[in-house]
Amino acid sequence: MAEGAETLLVIACGALAREIVALKRLNGWSDMAVECLPPELHNRPEQIPAAVQGAIRAARGHYARIFVAYADCGTGGMLDAMLETEGIARLPGAHCYEFFATAAVFAELSEAEPGTFYLTDFLVRHFDRLVIEGLGLDRHPELLPEYFRNYRRLVYLVQSANAELSAAARAAAARLGLAYEERRTGYGGLASSLGQIATVSLASTGLRRGPGAWPR
Repeated sequence: MAEGAETLLVIACGALAREIVALKRLNGWSDMAVECLPPELHNRPEQIPAAVQGAIRAARGHYARIFVAYADCGTGGMLDAMLETEGIARLPGAHCYEFFATAAVFAELSEAEPGTFYLTDFLVRHFDRLVIEGLGLDRHPELLPEYFRNYRRLVYLVQSANAELSAAARAAAARLGLAYEERRTGYGGLASSLGQIATVSLASTGLRRGPGAWPR
């Protein structure tokens, strides 16, 4: 590891870049470096494990510690299996909605209405690119009822209160034909998980590496 370099690398989903950078600045985590992978990987979750593994192996020897700021993100356990072989911990939960909302609140939302489509600040900002264009609805709008036929509501999980984002999220719900609900979550479990990894070494936590290494 080069002298004077950051000791911790966080390999993150690009959808979390804004929040991670904000937390790093707010908490003065000067020893943390952040590398973000393209958020478009969420549309091809089978590609996430290989992309993360490539970033891990490229970073070996350059950082004292590596942490992965991804949840499972639709990989069906493939990300966890890869991280187990690499000895790397990740964020807890199935996806970013769960750790922003916290597991208990997300379970409550899911139980109340299983047919819920979730948005975060990032997804509201990039709704057209990642949802409409990502699903091909800009080219084939007739597919929208089929894609969303099992959904009943849209829940916007708010990281930072913003009237323009709230209006955009409400418009997205109307566009999809879904009822609208808003929950202010802040950074949720993202802040606590990054706080642990930023301030305490993995060796001293007593937590096992690999899948589920971080408490909820």
